[in-house]
Amino acid sequence: MPPKKKVRKRTINSDGNAEDKVDSCPKPSLKRKASSSVEASKESSTEQYCRWLMKSEPESRFQKGIDVKFGIEDLKALPNQTSCWDGIRNYQARNFMRQMKEGQLVFFYHSNCKEPGIVGIMKIVKEAYVDHTQFDKKDVHFDASSKQENPKWSMVDVQYQRMLKRFLPLAELKQYHLQHRAKGGPLKDAMLLTRIRLSVQALTTAQFDFILSLEDQEPL
Repeated sequence: MPPKKKVRKRTINSDGNAEDKVDSCPKPSLKRKASSSVEASKESSTEQYCRWLMKSEPESRFQKGIDVKFGIEDLKALPNQTSCWDGIRNYQARNFMRQMKEGQLVFFYHSNCKEPGIVGIMKIVKEAYVDHTQFDKKDVHFDASSKQENPKWSMVDVQYQRMLKRFLPLAELKQYHLQHRAKGGPLKDAMLLTRIRLSVQALTTAQFDFILSLEDQEPL
């Protein structure tokens, strides 16, 4: 008998157990413009990013009787098409979320599925705050080592913006990555291709714009 499904607003891959208020990036636009070791707990970089990619599972998978499925259609179906992005248990991913600023754009990436890839765009609508699931003993992301007086984990709120004009599969992005490594290009060092298991990733503006431009091109 299958485990009883419990509805959750949001969750992420198991591998996701992966401040100045001024946004230094251009005004967001949906149109293209032309080891949990001590070291891992520190900020991964002093560089401030302003574009992001976040992964979630679009297909049902049960943990402790809870379906951790959360695809872009699930986000669209929520009130105001908005959800918290909880359950991040990787220090670098958490640190990236703590850098996120309201209004910044995020690619929604479907992972742990038959064909992983980028499906749409979200926007940050609430900056990092305490992830309540770390204190919930019934939650799959409960962390007994995190204390109320000194929480370890954060989350942000995201809002659906739109679907891409076409699905951008990981396989295609890998091909561009190889081309850019050989001849130069924005995806040469993109985390999506170099830190593939990280569930929250930073993108430079050039990387984001290049990936977005692919929706108007024929697949490779």
